[in-house]
Amino acid sequence: MSDPSEDPASTLVQAISACQLCAPDFAATATAHAPRPVVWFRPGARLLIAGQAPGARVHASGRPFTDPSGDRLRDWLGLDEAVFYDRARVAIVPMAFCFPGYDAKGADLPPPARCGATWHARVMAALGPRRLTVLVGGHAHRWHLGRTTCKGGVTATVARWRDFAPDVFPLPHPSWRNTAWLNRNPWFAAELLPELRQRVAEVMRDD
Repeated sequence: MSDPSEDPASTLVQAISACQLCAPDFAATATAHAPRPVVWFRPGARLLIAGQAPGARVHASGRPFTDPSGDRLRDWLGLDEAVFYDRARVAIVPMAFCFPGYDAKGADLPPPARCGATWHARVMAALGPRRLTVLVGGHAHRWHLGRTTCKGGVTATVARWRDFAPDVFPLPHPSWRNTAWLNRNPWFAAELLPELRQRVAEVMRDD
C-alpha cells in the first residue's frame, strides 16, 4: 500500500501550507501579521473556484470564504456550506493563499504576485481536469483567461460570460463593496446567475 504522504498533491498542499515567502512583506503591513496559507483543494474536484486572496476573517478562521463574501458567493452558486466545503467536489484556489494585509486606506492589498507565480500553475496541474471553473474577481480573470481577453476590466469580462460558458464563468468579487456594481448591472442577477446555478447543479449531481 502506498504511503499517502508520498502523493504529489498532498506534498504540494504541505509545501504551500508551510510557505513563508511573503513573511517580510506581511510584517511591514499595518496588521504586521505572519503568513497563514489557506489551502483548500484536492485532485478530482468537479468545481474550481479561483479567487483573489483571503481576507482578515479567513486569515483568522483558516477556512476560505468564512465571511459575508462567502455567504453571497454560496448564494450565487446555489450551494450550501456542506457541499461548498466538500473538497472532493469543490476546490477553492485563490491567486494568493495568504491574507496580504491592508493598505493605508484600510482596503485589502492585492494578492502578492510571487504567490501566484510560485504555486498557481502547479496547483492547476495537480487538480487535473475540472468540469466547471468559476473565476472570482479580476486577478483570477487575468490569470485564467489572459490579460488580452480581459481587456476592459471586470465589468467587460463578466458581461461577456456567454463567451466562456458553460465550462467557465467569470464573476465579480462577492464583497459588500460591490453591492453598487450589482445594482448598476441588473443583468448579472437576471441572466448570468440562473445559468450559473443550473450549471453548478448539473456538475454537483451524482453521476
